[in-house]
Amino acid sequence: MYHLMLVCLGGAIGAGMRHLTVTAAGRALGTAFPWGTLAVNVAGSFAMGLLVEALARKFSVSNEIRLLLAPGMLGGFTTFSAFSLDVAVLWERGAQSAALAYVLASVAGSILALFVGLWLARSIL
Repeated sequence: MYHLMLVCLGGAIGAGMRHLTVTAAGRALGTAFPWGTLAVNVAGSFAMGLLVEALARKFSVSNEIRLLLAPGMLGGFTTFSAFSLDVAVLWERGAQSAALAYVLASVAGSILALFVGLWLARSIL
């Protein structure tokens, strides 16, 4: 039960960070395209790669800290459920090209960002 509470606490923090990021992106760039969710998914994937590699190579932390940060905070921060909804909204608005571009940018960008995070952690640790 304690581990579940750590994941939930981290998830709440991550969800709050996601909300702030998506809101700021909407204000700065408009809401016609889901820039905020794209940024969250790519940045979260980068952070996950960096965190996982850093914890594996350099920092000896407890399983509790790992649970709080990886599935908790970063799991709450990144969200492919919001991504899926954004794709559906774009598609149903008749913006199929934007929807497909968003899928490609989100998936490729997130995977690339994770590998960059792994590379960066391996380079500096």
